[in-house]
Amino acid sequence: MNNINLSTKLVGEITGNFIVPSYQRGYRWQEEVKMLLDDINEIPDGAKYCLQPIVVKKLPDDKYELIDGQQRLTTLFLIWSYIRTFRPKLTQKYSIEYEIREKSKDFLNNIDFENLNTDFNNIDEYFINGAATIIKRWFDDTSDADNTASLMADKLNNKVNVIWYEIADSEDAISLFTRLNIGKIPLTNAELVKAIFLSKNNGIDERYQLEISTQWDNIEKDLHDDKFWYFITNQKAEKFPTRIELLFDIMVNKRESDRERYRTFFEFVKKTKEEKYKDNKIALWKEVIETFQRFKEWYNNSELYHKIGYLIAVAVNQSTLNDLLRESSEKGKDEFKQSLNTLIANSIDYNKAYLDLSYDNKSDYPNIEKLLLLFNVESVFQNGDKSMRFPFDKHKNQNGGWSLEHIHAQQSKGLSKKEQWNEWLDLHVQSLKNIDAKKNEPLIYEIESRDNENLTENQFNELFDKVIDALNLESNIEYIHTLANMALLSKNDNSALNNSTFDVKRDKILEMDKNGEYIPICTRRVFLKYYTHSGENQLHFWGQADRDAYLQAMNEMLKPYLLIINKQI
Repeated sequence: MNNINLSTKLVGEITGNFIVPSYQRGYRWQEEVKMLLDDINEIPDGAKYCLQPIVVKKLPDDKYELIDGQQRLTTLFLIWSYIRTFRPKLTQKYSIEYEIREKSKDFLNNIDFENLNTDFNNIDEYFINGAATIIKRWFDDTSDADNTASLMADKLNNKVNVIWYEIADSEDAISLFTRLNIGKIPLTNAELVKAIFLSKNNGIDERYQLEISTQWDNIEKDLHDDKFWYFITNQKAEKFPTRIELLFDIMVNKRESDRERYRTFFEFVKKTKEEKYKDNKIALWKEVIETFQRFKEWYNNSELYHKIGYLIAVAVNQSTLNDLLRESSEKGKDEFKQSLNTLIANSIDYNKAYLDLSYDNKSDYPNIEKLLLLFNVESVFQNGDKSMRFPFDKHKNQNGGWSLEHIHAQQSKGLSKKEQWNEWLDLHVQSLKNIDAKKNEPLIYEIESRDNENLTENQFNELFDKVIDALNLESNIEYIHTLANMALLSKNDNSALNNSTFDVKRDKILEMDKNGEYIPICTRRVFLKYYTHSGENQLHFWGQADRDAYLQAMNEMLKPYLLIINKQI
């Protein structure tokens, strides 16, 4: 890293003669040309745009070996050449030549945008001509090509940057090119930020650079602990080849939706130009360390872990973490904890009563899910055993994600295939036998002697209703889609199970638990009848007493937050 000279340059500041070495393929961009033009054209007023790195190696006589970025640099050359047809006084400040295709340089320099149908000496010229055609057509399609050319020239001179990544003479250019192009592995924000602190002539002496390098490795190691990773973020770890990049993203408040790939690096470059960091990059690195240590402090504190972990889990974007960092630095510990309680309470402060929330209303779905997640998190935290922690890593890494599961189902909605009908009936035969085999013998016989192959929807619905009647103590089904009949469970494509009664689901949950699958604590407790008083316990049903006890437990567990917003479940 200390053999790298790293900076950002406006396109208008790029000078020199760039040599495309023989180990590279030629120019090939086509549809990417229009994408680049669109991106530059859409830069908002007051904003800047940063292109991917131009990787070079300095040669004598103001020449550079162009290791990576040939496609971008050639396209920018062509765009500028076309702008010059409107503004001939503008100069082309850099040139491109090819180590083994000498005529391509002349073709590039002398391209005539008004007469693009030419003979080609090689495949490079064919693609260069194609790119020039796309550029001309793009400008022609604007309402005023002349004015667009002026605006584009201004953006290239004042808004569009490239990341200038210059390696030392002693570095192996071919090895670096191979690393960047086999599998198209781009330079990451993390690598580029690292170069800010560890590149040559950056004002940090080698002794401290060694310390930074050691601290970097330790942070990376800690972030590879998924328990820690999924405490501070909802983003999949696979998206980060270097996990420390998340820390940098957080520090500059980068959004997941940000189109600018190198936004984080660009923001760090801007930081190095601020007064407090301009001559002291060590101070900037200390800010990195302090941010990371704050996360570790939260992670190691059980109360902060659960409260902050919940807030991050339900956050729409990473800004929540930035807000919490700011609040924790501005407030004392007790005041900060109180603000966390308020934020959690506000997250479940809905504009309707909790008992009016319905699974049938899609807008209520996320609110029910959020309430149940908090119930699970608090159930672990308030357990009394400080060694127990809610596993945010398992929660966020669940295959297929999470869904709201009906604790007890009484509808055949979602069962539309013959295989599902037969599976559902087979699942419930055992329940009928467990409850009262003798009483249910006629129904059991009817189910077991059915013609699987020729079972009709009407026949299934009749059997479905009979099973539901036999397995239910109550006929009231108004509660089916309410909070009292909802639990968190991993998504399951098995509609037969999803539409099953309590007894069948209970057996499945116990089987999943035995197999080591992750079951949220409150979901497990529901199917073990943990909340129901033993005198009212009916093992095979989810009745009124069960539902009342479930809601009462939820109300008690979430009371600290419900009091803040003056509500109850």
